[in-house]
Amino acid sequence: MFENANIQGFFLATDYKRRYGIDIYNRKNRHITIGTNKEKKFSFEIEQMSIHDPLEELLNELREGQFSTSLTSKQKLSLLKILRKSRPAISIGEEPLGKISGHNIELYLHVERPCPPILRRPPYPSSLETRKEIEKHVHELLEIDVIRKIGHN
Repeated sequence: MFENANIQGFFLATDYKRRYGIDIYNRKNRHITIGTNKEKKFSFEIEQMSIHDPLEELLNELREGQFSTSLTSKQKLSLLKILRKSRPAISIGEEPLGKISGHNIELYLHVERPCPPILRRPPYPSSLETRKEIEKHVHELLEIDVIRKIGHN
């Protein structure tokens, strides 16, 4: 059969339709049924195929961004190609920030003795206002997927 074919019309001979049990309906939208199963309908709509330029699609996504006026069109095209190549690293709209495999960072949260004086303080020496600001900042980082909750914390 045809795959991704641009067809303006389709013709089936009557004996072919009768032999294979193909019925074509032109009610609200075109569909066909094959065999005796009248419940299973296949869409028969003709859609125009268009060629999409990946650079143009990326430019559409980045339309709110502004390019420097000092860039030539050749430099702008080069920048768009780099942006397209590194597309998974860029957060556009509601996408999570920088979710790329292979770029994991390990953080070690232990310090060799002697500990610096700042680490010898009690666990919550900060004021209520400071704690609220820290909580607000942590919540923002959680929302943009820079950090994630682990366990019951």
